[in-house]
Amino acid sequence: MNFKKTTLANGLRIITVPMKDNPAVTVLVMAEVGSEYENKTTSGLSHYLEHMVFKGTTRRPRAIDISLELDAIGAQYNAFTGQEYTGYYAKADSKHIRTCIDVVSDMYIDPLFDPKEMEKEKGVIIEELKMYKDIPQHQVQELFSTTVYGDQPAGWSIGGTEATVASFTRENLLKYRSEHYVPQSTIVAVAGSFGDSFTEESLIAHIEKVFSVLPSNPKAPKSIVVEEQQIPNVTIEYKETDQTHMIMGVRSFSATDPRIPALRMLATILGGGMSSRLFQKLRDEMGVGYYVRVDNDVSHDHGVFSISTGVDTSRVEEVVAVLVAECKKFLVGAPELAIPAAELRKAKDYIIGGMMLSLETSDSRAEFAVFQEIFKKTLRTPEAIAADVEAVTAAQIQDVARDIFRDERLNFALIGRFKDTVPFKKLLTFR
Repeated sequence: MNFKKTTLANGLRIITVPMKDNPAVTVLVMAEVGSEYENKTTSGLSHYLEHMVFKGTTRRPRAIDISLELDAIGAQYNAFTGQEYTGYYAKADSKHIRTCIDVVSDMYIDPLFDPKEMEKEKGVIIEELKMYKDIPQHQVQELFSTTVYGDQPAGWSIGGTEATVASFTRENLLKYRSEHYVPQSTIVAVAGSFGDSFTEESLIAHIEKVFSVLPSNPKAPKSIVVEEQQIPNVTIEYKETDQTHMIMGVRSFSATDPRIPALRMLATILGGGMSSRLFQKLRDEMGVGYYVRVDNDVSHDHGVFSISTGVDTSRVEEVVAVLVAECKKFLVGAPELAIPAAELRKAKDYIIGGMMLSLETSDSRAEFAVFQEIFKKTLRTPEAIAADVEAVTAAQIQDVARDIFRDERLNFALIGRFKDTVPFKKLLTFR
């Protein structure tokens, strides 16, 4: 995989990822801003801004003008908001690269923020928030974040609350955008075939010209996440559900921590694929649930390693005990006994193989490059990342398990027909 990063004098970064034989091209514009840049009154504003850029620009004053132009070239297009980023993209036949750049840049640079459209979109977002609250599998993620981080941006919903969304004004949007949609916060990635329209050099020059009108305001910082915990945190939300959804997790490390490859291996051994330890235990042996996931979510200054599952309500306490027991298996004995050589090899092949398969498309390559730039400020090839994975030893995995599987890092959130936290607090200990 080849890519080139160009940093302009104003701080805007351009990443080009040529894929000569690929028939498609993806244009992805990312702003380094998300919900962790917000405060009590602006909670949800990054997500609201993401919605509003699709509602019209000076040259395309109606939402239908944007969608018609992209639909007319058979494009796939959308946007997304995270805790530390907001992205906008269009993917189409490579011969339409100019149209993709023109439309996506126009939305990013020159949104109208029509007051009438703003009021309508508030209703759309409030219904979106209600929809997610009705989905326990999603809502337990929100509950878990609050359990871990408490009353600070990292613990709040990316979408905000109904009250904050209803309070937003045009002035809020303009001020927030002027602080965050600036060259130093902006990354433009183009992955795929550039067709007959551009060479790599002329493409970079074209993007520089298009984005030269961005206001050169300083990049606004995000608040530092505060992590304070002494004992396991347990949160339960009562809901009349047919299945109980839960997340057990521990505080981990930031994106640039050297232990991340070992932590990724630990997650894979526990929950990577149908042959993983937890899938085998919960689904194939116990038959208590359909899904189990193990994730390690990382940000600039924090991270969390989590196990998510939805299980038979009558066997919830049994499942919690199993989750704890499976984690504790990494803490005792010699590393080669805790993680046998064959399992270590399988986990490495699973990670490397999955990474290579995930990079088949232009959109996946654009995201691969941009997320590295956001969280690590450096671009590494898949081969270099694979080499890091290959270098991980059983001893390193055991060491990282001993680092994170501690009671003072442990958090648990559950949605289902339960009210009492005491039984769970008794089970939730690595001692």
